[in-house]
Amino acid sequence: MYYCQSALTQITVLQIVKESQQQHGLRHGDFQRYRGYCSRRLRRLRKTLNFKMGNRHKFTGKKVTEEILSDNRYLLLILMDAERAWSYAMQLKQEANTEPRKRFHLLSRLRKAVKHAEELERLCESNRVDAKTKLEAQAYMAYLTGMLRFEHQEWKAAMEAFNKCKTIYEKLANAFTEEQAVLYNQRVEEISPNIRYCAYNIGDQSAMNELMQMRLRSGGTEGLLAEKLEALITQTRAKQAATMSEVEWRGRTVPVKIDKVRIFLLGLADNEAAIVQAENEETKERLFESLLSECRDAIQAVREDLKPDQKQREHSLENDSGKVSNIQYLHSYLTYIKLSTAIRRNESMAKSLQKALLQQQRSEEDGKRTARPQDLIRLYDIILQNLVELTQLPGLEEDKNFQKEIGLKTLVYKAYRCFFIAQSYVLVKKWSEALVLYERVLKYARQVQSGAGAYTNSLKELPDVQDLITQVNAEKYSLQAAAILDANDTQETESPSQVKDGKPLSERFETFCLDPSLVSKQVSLVHFPPGFQPIPCKPLFFDLALNHVAFPPLEDKVEQKAKSGLTGYIKGIFGFKS
Repeated sequence: MYYCQSALTQITVLQIVKESQQQHGLRHGDFQRYRGYCSRRLRRLRKTLNFKMGNRHKFTGKKVTEEILSDNRYLLLILMDAERAWSYAMQLKQEANTEPRKRFHLLSRLRKAVKHAEELERLCESNRVDAKTKLEAQAYMAYLTGMLRFEHQEWKAAMEAFNKCKTIYEKLANAFTEEQAVLYNQRVEEISPNIRYCAYNIGDQSAMNELMQMRLRSGGTEGLLAEKLEALITQTRAKQAATMSEVEWRGRTVPVKIDKVRIFLLGLADNEAAIVQAENEETKERLFESLLSECRDAIQAVREDLKPDQKQREHSLENDSGKVSNIQYLHSYLTYIKLSTAIRRNESMAKSLQKALLQQQRSEEDGKRTARPQDLIRLYDIILQNLVELTQLPGLEEDKNFQKEIGLKTLVYKAYRCFFIAQSYVLVKKWSEALVLYERVLKYARQVQSGAGAYTNSLKELPDVQDLITQVNAEKYSLQAAAILDANDTQETESPSQVKDGKPLSERFETFCLDPSLVSKQVSLVHFPPGFQPIPCKPLFFDLALNHVAFPPLEDKVEQKAKSGLTGYIKGIFGFKS
């Protein structure tokens, strides 16, 4: 229960607010739904308490006083009023992104919420309310006041209000059990970024670093601070970008005139540091995606400047020296960053899949299959494709050191790709194919070791091929043993009665044979379609005596017919008979 009747009135303000928000829309950011819930609950409470504001024809205002606080549902009335106003303000905040005029309405509703919170705090000062409810009402009031001052950009007042709220919730968390303290600690974590943001705007430069580290660790803040923090980081980097005019890569310095590219290059080191310090794979994956998205935006900004006529003009000016234009070289640099980041992301995913595959091999009792060698093969295929694209970047075709470095990396990933292809063949007991692929892995690994001399530093981040060689040698011995055992099992179980001669069942009724295919879907019963067989044809009749037969003469009959022409016809008409 959220509230109860006792000698002292009490309500658990934060618990009521949090559970109502999670159950009625705020889990998905639907403030309009939550506002509708608050309105319906207010109507139910007023009807239950018979505390209606007049009727349909006339409004009669009523106020909650200390005298009627024996029922704590009156405090709940004021709390729902404040929540309804706050949720409407947050709804308007979402809509104000496209309709700036709604910001005035937003501030009005926040002031209304603060007014209701002040009334709740005033009523809780009564002796009829217990101490815990008084503290929660004060913290709730301080929270809404801080949000209002935050929107007005009154940083000092907002910071004081948030600090007061934080202090109260920390004391409440320490005073109760761990289960009850969870909500209070969550609220403290929610308002901590707001306090740091206010401190930064007041003049504390160290707060900015804390905010950026918090954003990089968690992938971004939520709620009131999210948009402001993103704008602040972009603004800070833009100020730093004003002093950045060029970048050096592989011995060549190119000017950077596009602001979006400057901002991306300034934040590149921070993003990479955050990826290295990521606590888990999910956070690391999210940071990789964020970095790739920013890199694609920067590349798009450079690509818009690569117009055909401008590119041809710059090429015509610089073709004599054999160099590509500065803007084209900058595009190649950004593409290199994008492809390298994609390779690192896929390699990180491959490592996590290898761990899952190893754990699965150790405990095969679960019936679930979490990872397969085929999944790793696909990742290494993508990495190899990215390496091919790196060798084709404009401006780097003649860079022999770069091409040699990419060639060595390609051999490393080819070795790992062959290794997992061999692992997939082992699973289906194709021993010969797997053994050949293991030999190919050793060939690639030895090529890397022989050519790595001057490129040892650039290959440090790659998987160690020596570990791969050790693993392949162990797998080869296991493979040979498994192949021998499998061959022995086949010879022991195979007998003459099991050897089939390819005849269907209809032709070997007299011979006993163990044929497992008889219970499968491809059983051989008869030859179909049947073969051709010779059959007797229908006899033919030839009349050979016809040429030697003498027929009787018919001349006399033919003459009679010739005579009886017109005369016979006339006799026939008049009925005369001959």
